[in-house]
Amino acid sequence: MRIFIRLLILFSLAVGLAIGARFNPGNVVLFYPPYRIDLSLNLFLFLVAVLFLIVYAIFGAIVTTRKMPKKVAAYRQQKRERDGNKALRESLKTLFEGRFGYAEKAAIRAAELQDNAGVAALIGARAAHHMGQFERRDLWLAGIEADNNYKVARLVSATELLVDQHQSDKALEAVKELHANGSRHIQVLRWALKANQQAKKWGDVLKLVRTLDKHHALHPALSKRLKELAYEDLLKGHDHDAESLRRVWFEIPANDRKSAFIAYQAANAFNARGLFDEARSIVEKALTEDWDERLLRAYRDAAAAEGSAALLSQIEHCEKWSLNHPTDPELALTLGVLCLRQKLWGKAQRHMEQALSDAVSARTVTESNLKLAQLHEALGQDEEAAYHYRQCAIATTL
Repeated sequence: MRIFIRLLILFSLAVGLAIGARFNPGNVVLFYPPYRIDLSLNLFLFLVAVLFLIVYAIFGAIVTTRKMPKKVAAYRQQKRERDGNKALRESLKTLFEGRFGYAEKAAIRAAELQDNAGVAALIGARAAHHMGQFERRDLWLAGIEADNNYKVARLVSATELLVDQHQSDKALEAVKELHANGSRHIQVLRWALKANQQAKKWGDVLKLVRTLDKHHALHPALSKRLKELAYEDLLKGHDHDAESLRRVWFEIPANDRKSAFIAYQAANAFNARGLFDEARSIVEKALTEDWDERLLRAYRDAAAAEGSAALLSQIEHCEKWSLNHPTDPELALTLGVLCLRQKLWGKAQRHMEQALSDAVSARTVTESNLKLAQLHEALGQDEEAAYHYRQCAIATTL
C-alpha cells in the first residue's frame, strides 16, 4: 500500500512538471560579449539541476575519499573483534569439552583483542593447569595481574587451581589477598576451607565450617566430618597439659561434644594424660546420647583403681547398659575386664567368654583371648592360660 501511494505521488509530480513546463513561455539569455546564448526556462532549470547533481556527486566523492582511512580502520577493528570473539567462544567451548590444548590455542587468539585479554587469560590458565603445565598457568595469571577489573577473578581462579595442585600455602596467600580486597563470598570461603584443610590448620577449618554452616553452604555430613577431623587434631595436641586439654574440651560446643567420635577422641586424650575420671565422665555422657563400641574401648582404658568406688560404679554402668545391649561383644569384654580388675573371677570369665563367642572383629578376639589368658594365669591355671595365649597369637597373625 505504501509503495502504491508513493508511485501515485511520483506520477502526480511528473504530470505537474510536464504541464507546468508545457505552458511555461519564459526563456533565459546568457550574454558574454561577443557571445549570446538563448535558452528556454525549462532547459535552463534542467541544466541547473544536472549541474547541482554533478557538484553534489563530486563533493560526496571527496568526502567519502577523506573518510576512507577511518572506514578501513573501523572495518579492520570490527574484523579483529569478530575473530577475537569467535576465538573466545571457541576457547570456552573446547575448555568445557575437555580439549585443553585447543582451548589454550584459542585463548591465545582471543587475547589478541584487548577487551578479551582478561577472560582469555583465565581460560588459558585453566587449560594449562589441566594439562599439568603449571608454569604456563602462572604466566597466564601473571599477565592480568595489573588489571584491577580481573583481580578477584584472578585470585579466585588461582586459589582453586592451587588447591587442586595441593599448593595450600600459595592458595592461602591468595585467600588472604582476597580477604584484604573484601571478597568473602561463599565460593571464596569454600576454597579457603579446602586450602586450610590441606594445610592442616584445623582452627581455621573450624571457623570456616561454622561460617559456611550459617549460610547452609556445606552438606551436613561433610560439615560433621570436618568438625570431627578438626577436633581430633586439636585434642591430640602434644603440647597439652591437663588444664589446656580441659580448656580445649570445654571450648567445643555442647552439641558437638555429644558426637561419639569426638567423645572417643577426647576420652583417649584424657586417658593419655592420666585424667581417667574425666575420660569416664565423657564416655558415660556420650553413650547416653549415641551408642558406639569405640567408646567402650576408651572406657576400659579409663578403668579405676581396684576396690575403688569409681570401679564399682563403672561395673554398675556396664551392667545397666547390658540390659539394652545383651549381645554386644565390646560391652561384654569391657564388663569382663572391669570384673577382672576387681578380682571378680567368675563374672570376669563369663563375660569375656561371651565376648569371645560374640566377637566379629579380630581385635575383639585378640583382646578377649589375652584377658582370658591373664585371668587363668592369675588363678594358676597354666594350661588354660597357654591355650588362650596361643589363640591370641593366632588371631594377631590373621
